[in-house]
Amino acid sequence: MSPVTPPYDDDTQRLLAKWMPPGVEMEPLLLFRILAVHRQLASRMHPMASGLLNHGTLPPHDREVLISRTTARAGAEYEWGVHAAGPGLEAGLDQHLLEAFVTQPADAAIFDAHVRLLVTAADELHDDATLSAGTWRELQEIYDDAQLVELMLLTGWYRTLSTVITSVALPLESWGARFPR
Repeated sequence: MSPVTPPYDDDTQRLLAKWMPPGVEMEPLLLFRILAVHRQLASRMHPMASGLLNHGTLPPHDREVLISRTTARAGAEYEWGVHAAGPGLEAGLDQHLLEAFVTQPADAAIFDAHVRLLVTAADELHDDATLSAGTWRELQEIYDDAQLVELMLLTGWYRTLSTVITSVALPLESWGARFPR
């Protein structure tokens, strides 16, 4: 599948501009250009994406742990790399931790107790589409009900994006991080 390419018609240009962060002057991400193949659906997807990434109630650090682990487990190097090169670092995740989301099991020593819980939650949602009773209880000690809904939707959203990315074999952004080898 080929992404939309310039020159963009006016409707596509407006759609792609909504997907890009304000003030960022660069070609729209390949993922956004793939989604724009179905302009009406991409337009309806944008509020959800923006709500989770820009207006969510989860702390940015926790959000990026969940995104990084979810996309790594799904094999979506493209999306993991976009976040590892920008939002993940901005949220305080270091390179070693970002790489561990790709290479390490949930009980790895590199993960502190809080990160381990988030990694476990992402893994359970990836593997079973549910949270175990123990993980649920631990999450309830930290997050309110609205944040728990957001956590589940966030991991599901990035699993969905990962499915698109891996299915179309989306090439990596030139500036994106790469999975550790």
